[in-house]
Amino acid sequence: MLKPTLQLRLGQQLTMTPQLQQAIRLLQLPTIELQAHIRELLESNVMLEQDEDTESSAYEPLSGAETAPEIAAPLPEAPVEVIDDSWTDDRSAGPGENPWSGGDDDRQQEFADSAGQTLRDHLLWQLELAHLGSRELAIGRSVIDAINDDGYLTESLDVIAASLKPELDVTVDEIEPVLGFVQMFDPVGVGARTLSECLLLQLAQLTSGTAGLAAAKSIARLHLELLAERELTALRREMRIAEEELTNAVALVRACHPRPGSVISGNAAEYVIPDVFVRRTPRGWSVEINPATLPRVRLNQGYASLVGRSSSHASMRTQLQEARWLLKSLEIRNDTLTKVARSIVERIGMHESTVSRVTSGKYMHTPRGVFELRYFFSSQVEGVNGTGTSSTAIRAKIRKLIREEDGAVPLSDSRIAEILSDEGIPVARRTVAKYREMMGLAPSNERRRS
Repeated sequence: MLKPTLQLRLGQQLTMTPQLQQAIRLLQLPTIELQAHIRELLESNVMLEQDEDTESSAYEPLSGAETAPEIAAPLPEAPVEVIDDSWTDDRSAGPGENPWSGGDDDRQQEFADSAGQTLRDHLLWQLELAHLGSRELAIGRSVIDAINDDGYLTESLDVIAASLKPELDVTVDEIEPVLGFVQMFDPVGVGARTLSECLLLQLAQLTSGTAGLAAAKSIARLHLELLAERELTALRREMRIAEEELTNAVALVRACHPRPGSVISGNAAEYVIPDVFVRRTPRGWSVEINPATLPRVRLNQGYASLVGRSSSHASMRTQLQEARWLLKSLEIRNDTLTKVARSIVERIGMHESTVSRVTSGKYMHTPRGVFELRYFFSSQVEGVNGTGTSSTAIRAKIRKLIREEDGAVPLSDSRIAEILSDEGIPVARRTVAKYREMMGLAPSNERRRS
């Protein structure tokens, strides 16, 4: 007969509290998404307000004496210095209605492209400058309307003629010369109906004495498939030309733009706003958080002081608690981003899960350019001795092997995989092929040189 008993068991269990869930979620958000999230909370939670303090001490750029360009002689190793490592909920902010940026911190507008001209606008502008009659102008507008963003004519001349009715009754023979006129517009190659015609229009702009021009036109007209497959030997045999002439012709064809319309874009350029600045100073490397990416939000002390202990204030107390959780989560996010940036500069020493969350959609400005934080991390292949080799290092080894190979007997993907395996890096042939293609390197049969 079963009897009820009491048992005591000890165990450990990780519980995801609402505060922890919020902190992790904010840690993963890129700056733009975090900005939208904060704006929503400012509208829904009366306990939050944007920080409108005009005096900002959160960010002090290095003075001219502290900043120094990179010099030939390397500076001695120095510890990484974190500029403005603290962030609190009463942190001051710049002026303005925008809780995210104000005053001189708003640098995105300095680079805004306000032209907004599309390919169609660009072609119509050139058409209006031409001295054409009203009939030819109407035909030209219809031709331009049939050109896509890549610069190709997507409709047949019969369809263009039909689109002009009943206002104009035109024939294909009337449209042909207008199309030829449009094909003379900038960018060169626009209005072509095929890739072959597009390349021929661009090659026609070259002077007749250009080396390999005749062969280049022949390739564009008849042999694009062989060129696309890199069958240069078959191409030379088919055209019956010297190797030097073929080399010049191929260079001319490859110099043409296959999508000429794409050089005209009506979209404003989008610039990356770095979350972190990394600079080299006489004291070593400095890590600075970009103040323009930090939220200008704080606790509304006026409303918070009115919250009492009565049951009528239950909803207000809930909003107050949520506001405090948010500010604490933002502080954690800022501190973690600083630590990850600092660890990247020093060398990584953080847990992989933390690094994975914080590097998504975050950017670092360095003396060598702007890089996404994910750029500094790559997958790895486990070696036979238990050590791992990053995919970046493997690609570098593959490039070095191909660069030093015998041109008469190039290394196959299988042979490269064997060499790497002998060095303690077990990779499959298909992995070598994938990395080789990522680097734009040709297969062994196309790298063979006599």
